[in-house]
Amino acid sequence: MHAYLVGGAVRDQLLGLPVSDRDWLVTGATAEQLVAQGYRKVGQDFTVFLHPQNAEEYALPRGDTRGRNEQEQVYDDLMQRDLTINAIALAADGSYLDPLNGRQDLQARRLRHTPTFRRDPIRVLRLARFAARFADLGFRVAEETRQLVRQMISQGELDQLVPERVWSEIVRALEGTNPGIFFETLRDLGALRVILPELDRLFGIPQPERHHPEIDTGVHSMMVLQQACALSAEAETRLAALLHDIGKGTTPPAEWPSHHGHEQRGAKLVDRLCDRLRIPNRFRELCRLVAEYHTHCHRAGELKPATLLRTLQKLDALRRPERLDQFLIACEADARGRKGFEQQPYPQADYFKAARRAAAAVDTTALAGKASNQRMIPEIIFQARSRAIASARKQWLARED
Repeated sequence: MHAYLVGGAVRDQLLGLPVSDRDWLVTGATAEQLVAQGYRKVGQDFTVFLHPQNAEEYALPRGDTRGRNEQEQVYDDLMQRDLTINAIALAADGSYLDPLNGRQDLQARRLRHTPTFRRDPIRVLRLARFAARFADLGFRVAEETRQLVRQMISQGELDQLVPERVWSEIVRALEGTNPGIFFETLRDLGALRVILPELDRLFGIPQPERHHPEIDTGVHSMMVLQQACALSAEAETRLAALLHDIGKGTTPPAEWPSHHGHEQRGAKLVDRLCDRLRIPNRFRELCRLVAEYHTHCHRAGELKPATLLRTLQKLDALRRPERLDQFLIACEADARGRKGFEQQPYPQADYFKAARRAAAAVDTTALAGKASNQRMIPEIIFQARSRAIASARKQWLARED
C-alpha cells in the first residue's frame, strides 16, 4: 500500500500557502483492506475512507485499475480532476506525479482544465471560485479553458445543473475573500446569464447619474458587494447586498433611468431565485427585506415615526436585533457602492438603531395593565413606541445639525 498526497494540499504547498486539509490517494490496497485496518468508509457518489486517527481522507484510484501499474493508476486518477493545478500528486519519496503539467500552470498563474473537465458542468463554477480565491496571486483563466466553457454553455450543458450544487459553490464563493471576482468571472465566461440571470441582466441598465455616477446597475451591484465584503464576513449579508437592486432588471426601458417600484419587484424576484436554487430561508429572508426596504433606510430622516416603526416590525428588529444589524450593513454597502461615495458616512444606520432601542424600551407590560380595553392593547403599544421613536428622531436630528 502506497499513499500519495493529492489535490489542494499539493497545490497550496507548492504555492507556499498554509495547508489545512490533506487528501490522499492509495494504491496497492482494496476497500476491504482499508476497512480492516480501521478506516471508516463514507460518501456515496465518490467513496473515501477516513483515517482512524486523524480523519484525513484516503481514496482508491478512480477508473478501471485492472492491468494498470501503480503510476498509471495514479495518472488515471489525476486525469479525472477539474483543473491541472489540482491534478498533482506527491509521493512519499518527495517526487511529483504531474501528467498535465500542473506545476507549470502554477508558475504561470494559469487556471487550465483537465481532459475530463467537461464531464461535470459544476466545474465551471469551481473554476470561477478558484479565479476568485487566487486572484490576489495573479491567477487567470487560460484562453483555451474560456473557449471550452463558452462551448459548453452554447450547447446547453449548464442548463441541467443540480440547484443544491450550484448554491454550494455560490455560498463558498460568498464566504471567500474576493466573491466579486467569482461573479465577474462567471459573467466573462457567459455563465452568469445561466446561473443567475436576475443579476446578469442588470449590466447595461442605467440609473440616474445624479445618484449613481457609475450609472450601470450591474457595475453598481458589484461595487456594493465589494463594500459589503469590507463591512461583513457573513455570506447572508453579502448576498443581500449583491441582490438588493435586482428589481431594476425588470423596469421597462421606457422608464429608464428611473426605477419606480423596483423594491417590491426585487422582493418577488428574490423569492423566485431562492426557490430555483433551493437557497436556505435565512438567506431568503434577509435578501427579501433588503430588496424591499433598503430605500426606507436611505430615507430614514424623512420617515414618519409610525412608518419607521412599521419598517422595524417588518424587519422583526425588536425581537431580532442581529437581523437589523445585517440589514443596515447591506444598506450602508449600497450607499457606499457608488463612484465617489466609497468613504461616505452612513448616519441612517445610527438612527435606525436608536429608533429600535427607543421602541424596545417601552414598558409594554405596564401599558397592557392600564388598558381598559384589551383589544386596544396593540394600538396603545404601537402609539407609545411611535412617540418614543419621535423623541429619538429629535435627538438624532439635533446631532446631525
